[in-house]
Amino acid sequence: MPVREPFPAAERAGRRSVPALCLGTVLLVLLLPALALYGQDVRTGAAFAVQCVVVAHTGGALARVLTDPLIRVVGFGFWLFCYVWLGLAPLAMLATDSYPWGFAVDAGTAFTSAVLVETGLLAYSAGSALAGRRTPRGSPVLEPLLARRITPVRTLLLCGLSLALAAVLVPAQGGPAAFFQSRQAVNEATAQGDPGGAADQALAAWSLSVPAFWALLALLYVPRTPGGDRTLRGARWILLPVLAAVNAVVNNPVSQPRFWAGTVLLTLVFAAPALRRPRAFRAGAATVTAMVLLVFPYSDYFRHDRREPVEVVSLAEQFTSNGDYDAFQQIATGVDHVRENGHELRDALGPPLFFVPRAVWPGKPDDAGIALARHAGYSFENLSAPLWIESYMWAGIPGVVAVFALFGAAGRRIDGVRHRLRGHGGTLAALAVTAFGFYQIILLRGSLLFVTGPLTLLLLTPVLITGRPGRTAPGRAHSEPPSPGPPTGTATAPGPAPAGTAHRTALSTTSTGEART
Repeated sequence: MPVREPFPAAERAGRRSVPALCLGTVLLVLLLPALALYGQDVRTGAAFAVQCVVVAHTGGALARVLTDPLIRVVGFGFWLFCYVWLGLAPLAMLATDSYPWGFAVDAGTAFTSAVLVETGLLAYSAGSALAGRRTPRGSPVLEPLLARRITPVRTLLLCGLSLALAAVLVPAQGGPAAFFQSRQAVNEATAQGDPGGAADQALAAWSLSVPAFWALLALLYVPRTPGGDRTLRGARWILLPVLAAVNAVVNNPVSQPRFWAGTVLLTLVFAAPALRRPRAFRAGAATVTAMVLLVFPYSDYFRHDRREPVEVVSLAEQFTSNGDYDAFQQIATGVDHVRENGHELRDALGPPLFFVPRAVWPGKPDDAGIALARHAGYSFENLSAPLWIESYMWAGIPGVVAVFALFGAAGRRIDGVRHRLRGHGGTLAALAVTAFGFYQIILLRGSLLFVTGPLTLLLLTPVLITGRPGRTAPGRAHSEPPSPGPPTGTATAPGPAPAGTAHRTALSTTSTGEART
């Protein structure tokens, strides 16, 4: 019979630091926007006023996540994207009437786009708040799923598979040197090849990248018995350097999209036991926020064959001239597209049925990013289509509200389960949720048809190498008998329940055309 788990002391006594929250809010809502607009001839208007509300909303929410006593990796990924790509960047665009691409955004379209973004944010906040207000005893599906733990045998099988794929596919794509070409060279080679083979090349690339990433991550954090397992320990010593070298080739930031390379690196870092503690997570998340604002704009150094010296420019110039920040302009393009062509609900079938070939489904919806690029008349089509505009193109404002309310509720529940299981390494909560939290930036940026396939592979792979957890104390092997309960006053993290059994934990829940790179 399942034992009622103690209410974790860290969650009972955790309190948000009010001075830290106030300091973070002032920095994100007032100081950084002022810095972004410093020295600019600011043009105000209705759209600019709504955008100020968006900045206040996203900055305040990000400050709350960064000071939350609970670990909210999914919430952090969401609000980080919204603050930078849909908060600060559009603020600079609207203030200067300057955009990365050539599509002209008129005042009416800009106002509608800003309202659309804020509507999605309000729906997300409402869904998250409702999910956080509830204190469920445990989800009969989500909690047992995220409590699954990596198994040594399946991990070694995945390592073997990833090495076999690398041995076959790396030479087939030109050898290791081909993986250190610039993104420009890769795109040009793809454009000169067979158009029908682009999908095959993308499939081969993800078939290399994702298994190699998960093999390395699983091998690092696979649970081990207290007495040690000589076979596993020996295999780890042999495989870890080999898999690290494979990942350095297939997941490097030179030829791979920076968002994906960042997902790999940040997942490896934030899955570490030290960063599963609330205080360490908050410090790490604050560091990532600073890196995204200060370093990311210059991380495209390897994008082109001809590399110019790095020139430091203002935030406003980065936001208004760099295609990486085109999310708001793409939303505005989508608003104009809907004004001319109307909504199309059937397009929502495209992402979940991404695996159906067009030869079988001739009427399969186009990639939303491509549709927007064609509407704008661009000569390049590899552009983003944020989730806001995709859901708006499907069903208007009701579609945006429904999608983001569900997204906010699901993210909050996932964060809650991950926090409860934070004391247990090698679980889907510790690894897969972390990977999703950072990949979420790619998901939100879109388009869905472009990212759903890799996302499916990213989430399905760890499920296949995990098994049902045993009744063990935190950090102990499955075969080890549980030790007596801790002394009075000692707080312990709750252990994962067997699959199919709900936790009985009361939780107080006080996450060129080269624009996708």
